Amino acid sequence: MKFKYIVVGAGIAGLVMAERIANELKSDVLVIEKRKHIGGNCYDYYDESGILIHKYGPHIFHTNYKKAWDYLSKFTEWNYYQHRVLTYIDGNYIPMPITTETINNLYNLNLSNNEVEDFLKEQAINISEIKNSEDVVLSKAGRDIYEKFFENYTKKQWDVYPNELDKSVISRIPVRYNKDTRYFTDRYQGIPKYGYTKMCENIIDNPKVHILFNTDYKDIINDIEHEYLIYTGPVDYYFDYKHGNLMYRSVKFELETLDIESYQETSVINYPNDYDFTRVTEYKKLTGQKTNKTTIAREYPTWDGEPYYPVPQNDYLEQYYKYKKEADLIKNVFFIGRLAEYQYYNIDKVVLNAMDLFENKIRRVK
Repeated sequence: MKFKYIVVGAGIAGLVMAERIANELKSDVLVIEKRKHIGGNCYDYYDESGILIHKYGPHIFHTNYKKAWDYLSKFTEWNYYQHRVLTYIDGNYIPMPITTETINNLYNLNLSNNEVEDFLKEQAINISEIKNSEDVVLSKAGRDIYEKFFENYTKKQWDVYPNELDKSVISRIPVRYNKDTRYFTDRYQGIPKYGYTKMCENIIDNPKVHILFNTDYKDIINDIEHEYLIYTGPVDYYFDYKHGNLMYRSVKFELETLDIESYQETSVINYPNDYDFTRVTEYKKLTGQKTNKTTIAREYPTWDGEPYYPVPQNDYLEQYYKYKKEADLIKNVFFIGRLAEYQYYNIDKVVLNAMDLFENKIRRVK
């Protein structure tokens, strides 16, 4: 068997690479996937009640990059969904992220936007150097907000408190001095109209793209003649863990289908301080489906199972840089995606990085 290009992993990064190679270079490309499906953690499917389930947790596409939106729009129509999240605090459902509405609901106030800004500045703690995720929240909103919304939720998710996590983790969650309760404020937001799996199928709808499922690439790579490898799996696995195991957080889902039309007010509700699960997702509120039943998922963080999120702690980041240093020296292997780059990327960044890698390196290799 011979292919000029092999892609390891059929997640978004791998599929974009395969699409670019097949359509732009007119070359055959082999995608090797260890699971039985495409789409990586974006994979979705219809359950027995006909409800579209995001198997690995809710995915909402959002971006300010027209290039990423336009690229995926070639392969899907969109439901123009804008995400809103509630957080269960002290027996009440409070809008998240932190906005004027959050403060007024939490403290039973009626402050204006300017008054909320002043209120939060009074609560904020002056920290000369932001070193970790705890510092991020304390410097923006003070200790009460930190303890109610972030301290225990982070401990549940990562099994460490925010002062042990890189500042980038909680920096993703904004504090706004307005009444905009949308979780994301990007210009382009939505969910693929017919699901992520269908979008992914469309991305690689080319006879030059060949896929092997249920296959560990290491079992067959030496039997396939190839010139270039695009690798999207865990970087430590590629190097046989020579610098030790990197840490990836996973998630366990408890699914339940109910004979009711609606279970909760919005698609996602976070539970930072109550119960063992971190959040509950009601899928039909993501997809806009109209059914007499509904399916929910309770999420429990775990360290077993599929790797989802790189753990942004200094020890692991230093460990990753040892792998990266070696990866950069390999001329015919390209590392791309969350797991291979040990980065907590959103979908749009994965798409853009893959497109840039293709344009700047793959297209130019001789």
